[in-house]
Amino acid sequence: MRKKIVAGNWKMNKSFSEADDLLFEIKEEIKKNPTGEVQVIVCPPALYLELAGDVAEETGIAVGAQNVSKFDNGAYTGEISASMLESVELSYCIVGHSERRKYFGENNADLAIKVDKLLEHNISPIYCCGEVLEEREAGRQFDVVKEQIEQGLFHLSASEIRNVVVAYEPVWAIGTGKTATPAQAQEMHAFIRSLLSEKYDKDTANDITILYGGSCNATNAKDLFANPDVDGGLIGGASLKAKDFIQIAHSF
Repeated sequence: MRKKIVAGNWKMNKSFSEADDLLFEIKEEIKKNPTGEVQVIVCPPALYLELAGDVAEETGIAVGAQNVSKFDNGAYTGEISASMLESVELSYCIVGHSERRKYFGENNADLAIKVDKLLEHNISPIYCCGEVLEEREAGRQFDVVKEQIEQGLFHLSASEIRNVVVAYEPVWAIGTGKTATPAQAQEMHAFIRSLLSEKYDKDTANDITILYGGSCNATNAKDLFANPDVDGGLIGGASLKAKDFIQIAHSF
């Protein structure tokens, strides 16, 4: 049975002391109100991964990185390899967030390599896909997502793909205050699961967690998560507020 997951993507936010405070607040919220079978993941900036790991040991939350290099090691200044992430005992890593695609030119071929590197080092990729506003308005959202899934993930075996989390993020709803309706989210999540079922099999598709990421917050999470194919959220801004973040984890 697939996991219910709420993952917090802090993006490029928080000083060290602010990160320490936020992690403490998350820890206290979980102590007061345990999230049960829902897996909570915190994805802070790389500087704070070890700090988050200390909190994870006390609370049962998991820690994820926001990015990984497609190179193994060597003269790649500023890069962080999958083996480095493994050495600090990470469980997850975001791959192909729309901001990485837009601002850093990452393409599906790059992301396929990153997925492979993470799996080689026993880290589950959280693979992001989704359309921009112009693509949705043109009715191309399914074609765009299909291409991203096929080119980034479909080289994997059935056993490998079961270790991947997919995150659908309508780019037009990220940081804009706009959110896909529950019906729009379910429609795309069901489509993604159908692609996985056609490529692999129904059992494999039903084992893969598919998250919604696009201005998901404590107010709308319950309606989004009520859909049968929405298994949780990749949370941006709301993950920077401990109470809101843990409330989202209780929205199933």
